[in-house]
Amino acid sequence: MHMIRLSVFTAGLLLSIAAQAATTEPWQLPIAVKKLDNGLTVVVSEDHSSPTVGISMVYHVGMRLEPQNRTGFAHLFEHLMFEGTPTAPKGTFERVIQGGGGIFNGSTRADFTNYIASAPVAALEPILWVEADRMKTLDFSEKNLANQQNVVKEEIRVNVKNQPYGLFYWTDLDALAFDKWANSHDGYGSFKDLDHANVADVKAFHDTFYQPANAVLGIAGDVTPEQAFTLAQKYFGGIASRALPARPDVAEPLNTKGRMQQQTDPLAKAPALAVGWKMPARDSKDQIPMMVLSQLLVGDDASRFFQGLVKGREQVLSIEGGVNYPLGTDIDYAGPTQLVLFTLYKSNATPDQVLASINQEIAKVAADGVDDITLRRIKTKLLSDWYGGLESFLSRADTLAKLQTMWGDAEVANQLPGWIEAVSADDLKRVARTYLTDANRSVIVRRPVAAAAAKVAANSPNTTR
Repeated sequence: MHMIRLSVFTAGLLLSIAAQAATTEPWQLPIAVKKLDNGLTVVVSEDHSSPTVGISMVYHVGMRLEPQNRTGFAHLFEHLMFEGTPTAPKGTFERVIQGGGGIFNGSTRADFTNYIASAPVAALEPILWVEADRMKTLDFSEKNLANQQNVVKEEIRVNVKNQPYGLFYWTDLDALAFDKWANSHDGYGSFKDLDHANVADVKAFHDTFYQPANAVLGIAGDVTPEQAFTLAQKYFGGIASRALPARPDVAEPLNTKGRMQQQTDPLAKAPALAVGWKMPARDSKDQIPMMVLSQLLVGDDASRFFQGLVKGREQVLSIEGGVNYPLGTDIDYAGPTQLVLFTLYKSNATPDQVLASINQEIAKVAADGVDDITLRRIKTKLLSDWYGGLESFLSRADTLAKLQTMWGDAEVANQLPGWIEAVSADDLKRVARTYLTDANRSVIVRRPVAAAAAKVAANSPNTTR
């Protein structure tokens, strides 16, 4: 599973955006959208500043829709997409893209799986050919399945089982906070479930979800919409769509009673906390205010939590997180998610003390909001990050494809800056009071094994023989 990092924002563009925010209408990203007869939606952003293109194929299926008792299956399937097809055997995909001077990647998230590539514009047509080829079918074989089962299991060993803390602030925290299996299960997967996956499962998953009616193709860069639509029709237009199953209801209410769990970690050197609060639904009136509040509280080293707990009280060694952390952003989710904090705290502090300090910082915002200068700073940071992420053709294509997939409208890319600008201090007070409550909070305390044993010994009654 691969994380995509946004490009660094240039100083000149920052100055340009600041000037525009003060004097003119915001820059509008060029966006053209067309749906083919088979249901494939194509989103194009024309930009001739570089003779390159970014391409993103987003399928509206992820961990939330993988088969029950097949945890990790959506992630496994992402890997299988690189195993070749009857027309293009394994290795063809890599040769086509890298041979044309390009790069590629893929990732699996709760609500989507995306496949991205960036290359000189001359490679656009071959890339679309290989993407369409693997949408049609894959090389479904026991050998390919076994190969990728082993690859995914090794990834789990490296990133979870043999790492301190082992992503507990994602997998374990979701299991604690959510009640529906779709939201609470381990999307990385258990070895048992991965081993039980079979070729029939793989083929059924591809036939159901990897089809034009469940996909969005994003293209950004040195191409006109007419050229891109023509190529999309040429390579994807003949692929038949199939009936999609009804999407399950994965919605959950906010929790009404706090949840806490104690864990030990044989690899950890410092005690840690994972804290999560259920978030507003996508496209609700509270989603963008919560995006702004998250930046204020935990967005960077200027945030309230970092300044208050790391620098001020000196209770914690580090603190990071955000909405949809660690696998997404504030806007690329379609079902329930959390605002997550992951913090390593000092041995002379207790979990209750750290949680009390977090609550104190939240209470300040809930009672007083923020001053105008702070709110302006937070919005400017969010806007600079947003526009900076659209600078790269690869990131732009991927962002537009994901917005079209989950919001049904790639134009959200142009609307989001205005939504951010409209957030008020009262909005921040409201969402802090509504969502960042003890009743809606889930907490996991994870201690090093040695520290946990010492704590048990200290709390045990003295005995004599």
